[in-house]
Amino acid sequence: MPAHTDTVFLFDVDNTLLNNDAVQEDLSAHLEEEFGRAARDRYWTIFETLRSELGYADYLGALQRYRVEHLDDPHLLRMSAFLIDYPFEGRLYPGALKAISHCRRVGPTAILSDGDVVFQPRKVMRSGLWEAFEGRVMIFLHKEQMLDAVERHYPAKHYVMVDDKLRLLDAMKKIWGSKLTTIFVRQGHYALDLATISAYPAADITLEKIGDLATTNVSHLSGAK
Repeated sequence: MPAHTDTVFLFDVDNTLLNNDAVQEDLSAHLEEEFGRAARDRYWTIFETLRSELGYADYLGALQRYRVEHLDDPHLLRMSAFLIDYPFEGRLYPGALKAISHCRRVGPTAILSDGDVVFQPRKVMRSGLWEAFEGRVMIFLHKEQMLDAVERHYPAKHYVMVDDKLRLLDAMKKIWGSKLTTIFVRQGHYALDLATISAYPAADITLEKIGDLATTNVSHLSGAK
C-alpha cells in the first residue's frame, strides 16, 4: 500500500479476532488424550519457559524441545499434525469479520501480530483472516518495536490499534502518541486479569467483545474523513 492514507486500522489476532484460549484448551485435551496427563503438563511447562525466553508464544518450538526429551516416540508426529491442521476458522470470535469490514469502510485494515514465522502465518491463513485482510499481514517477534516498519509498509496520518493486551497498547501509545487511537477488547485471559490490566492506563476505547466494533462509530477518529 504505497499511497499515503488518512487512517489505517491494525488488528491483533490471538484473543482479539480469534479465540486462542479455546485453541489452547483443545490442544491440552488432545495432548492428554493421546499422550497422557504427564506429557500434557510437560509440554506446557516447556511452552511457558520458551515464551519467557522469546517474549512470544512458540507452539512448534515447544514441541521441538519436547521431542528432544522423547527422540524415540513416533507418536509425536500426531502432535504436530494437530497444530498444523487445526480448524482455526471455527475459532474466530462472533462478529470478527464484520468488525474488519466495518473499519475497512473508513480506511485500510491490516494484521499486526506477534509470533513465529511458521505457525502464526499458518493460523492466519487457515482461519480465513489472511483473505479477509487481502494479504495485509505483518507478524513480528515484538510488534511494539516495529512501528517504523509499520509506517513504511502502511503510511498514514493516523493509526488505530485493536488488541486484547493493554501492555502492548500502552507501549505503542508511548511511541506514536496522538497519532494512535487504542482500542482494548476485553477478551481472553490477559484482558480479564484485573491485576494485569490495572498496571496500565485505560485505552482510548474499551469494548467487551470484538463484535461490538462492528457497530462502533470509527469515522470520527483522528485522521479519518
